[in-house]
Amino acid sequence: MDILNYTFFQNALWAILLISVTSAIIGTYIVARRMLFITGGITHASFGGLGVGYYLGFSPTLSALFFAILSALGVEWISRGKSVREDSAIAVVWALGMAVGIIFIFMTPGYTPGLTEFLFGNILTITHTDLLAFAAFASLLVLYTVFRYKYIVYTAFDPDFASTRRIKTRLINYIMTFFIATAVVLTIRLVGIMLLISILSLPQMIAEIFCHRFRSIIWLSGLINLLGGIGGLLLSFWLDVPAGATIVFTLIVAYFLLKIAATHLLSANRQRQ
Repeated sequence: MDILNYTFFQNALWAILLISVTSAIIGTYIVARRMLFITGGITHASFGGLGVGYYLGFSPTLSALFFAILSALGVEWISRGKSVREDSAIAVVWALGMAVGIIFIFMTPGYTPGLTEFLFGNILTITHTDLLAFAAFASLLVLYTVFRYKYIVYTAFDPDFASTRRIKTRLINYIMTFFIATAVVLTIRLVGIMLLISILSLPQMIAEIFCHRFRSIIWLSGLINLLGGIGGLLLSFWLDVPAGATIVFTLIVAYFLLKIAATHLLSANRQRQ
């Protein structure tokens, strides 16, 4: 337990707590609206921002955030007109972001430091500044969710009904899309572009085994992400393997074990009846 005395490990634990809070809200909204493909597009589009940031000497995180927000709002706006299918718009944004990122990283002279962390993640490199930015974002997200919870649920499950209740579904979609894009960029440092989508979907998939209410899924998925994150972090330290991949692997194993157990219990109850 001496590892708890190290600052980098304490920062990693705080980061897991913050991502558990944000992914509980963001992930539940994404799964309810079936936006996982959109989130994958936003994630890979942000790679273009990383490449531009490295090439121009800007902060890669800020440039990735700009690209992520712009691509997310662009997909939402294009698909609104129904002239372009949503999956087609996402595919274009996805490919464009990756292409721009690869081109500008190739054009960047010398070695590109920190690129591996964005691709594969390294939660142990989280700094106090990263934690403060993440905490500010998490606070803003929680406040908005608390004050607009009912409208968010209506928009997520039945936007047509929400429109009849004079709820500004388009505005809510844009705001939640902004939160999704920001959460994607802030979480990239934890698990990387390659594994990010798992953090925003696996806890919700596990929670849906036990409950189906929006509020219950938020609370349970947050707890699952917290426990899986801490367990994966300790396991990665013990095995001396990358933390982000171990956290995702831990959540996947937990999902399959719980799914098998739930299926077995359900079949056993049916046989008794």
